[in-house]
Amino acid sequence: MLVPVLLFGAGLVCLIKGGDWFVDGATGIARRFHLPELLIGATVVSIGTTLPEVMVSTTSALTGHGEIAYGNAIGSVICNTALIAAITIAVRPGKVDKAALRIPVAFFFTAAAIYAGVAYTTGYFARWVGILMLAIFVIYICLTVYQMKKNPEPAAEAPEAEEKSGSLGKDLILLVVGAALIAVGADLLVDNGTLIAKALGVPESVIALTFVALGTSLPELVTAITSLIKGHGALSLGNVIGANLFNLVLVSGVSVTLAPFYVPQSATIAGMNSSLVFEIPVMFAVMLLLTVPALLRGRLSRPQGILLLAVYAVFCGVQFTL
Repeated sequence: MLVPVLLFGAGLVCLIKGGDWFVDGATGIARRFHLPELLIGATVVSIGTTLPEVMVSTTSALTGHGEIAYGNAIGSVICNTALIAAITIAVRPGKVDKAALRIPVAFFFTAAAIYAGVAYTTGYFARWVGILMLAIFVIYICLTVYQMKKNPEPAAEAPEAEEKSGSLGKDLILLVVGAALIAVGADLLVDNGTLIAKALGVPESVIALTFVALGTSLPELVTAITSLIKGHGALSLGNVIGANLFNLVLVSGVSVTLAPFYVPQSATIAGMNSSLVFEIPVMFAVMLLLTVPALLRGRLSRPQGILLLAVYAVFCGVQFTL
């Protein structure tokens, strides 16, 4: 039991460090092509921090563990929202840019509605669902790029340009090594997470919804803490919402396209699949709690963050009692 736990921890370390290097390399390359900073954050950084989920879910689906692929996507959305964004809001609430949030929020709830609709009606994520999700991802990226080119950021790029330390070769090495570490970390996490789950008698879906989801969300947590330290809480919020969208359209899109799977039925509540009566509703609830006040009032409050943290604590507690 000790060896799987140690390897599980090593997988987390590889994911965190790999995600960090991947983002650094991708950001460095993007800046060399003079892309706006906001565009980098909305696309490259969000994709980079979502790569651990992509690799874990894809590896899980391909090895016949659809429960982990499914649970990781939903669990990561809940973790990002009710833990990571909640910490940011509870520590430093403030104003947010309503206009900047509208498109990612609209895309998220559109993708979530499709995802939930498939889960409730057929209970099977066929290949066409994954292709549809990936199409939504491509449309979102194209729309974001178009918007950034149409409304470029005010000139504040000069100081950033001076941050270019190292060569293009160094950025490429960071990108490749980071991606490799993410792949290795994902493999360690899935294999040993499955062994730990079996040894403890805990369903794989519960492990995915809690430990694996938290582990793969660590890049977002690091981004949130860094943003808080630098006084840019809104940046963290934007990254979390972007990452949540990518968890559905990119993470689920890739894993379902490569290896379709059924909605897991490892636990029940009142005789019904817990995923349908608890996990999916919680995903919608925490995202509504996070985004509606931001869109209506243009600001976030400390009680909102504390409430989200309380919801996450209850969610985790319920998972381990099922």
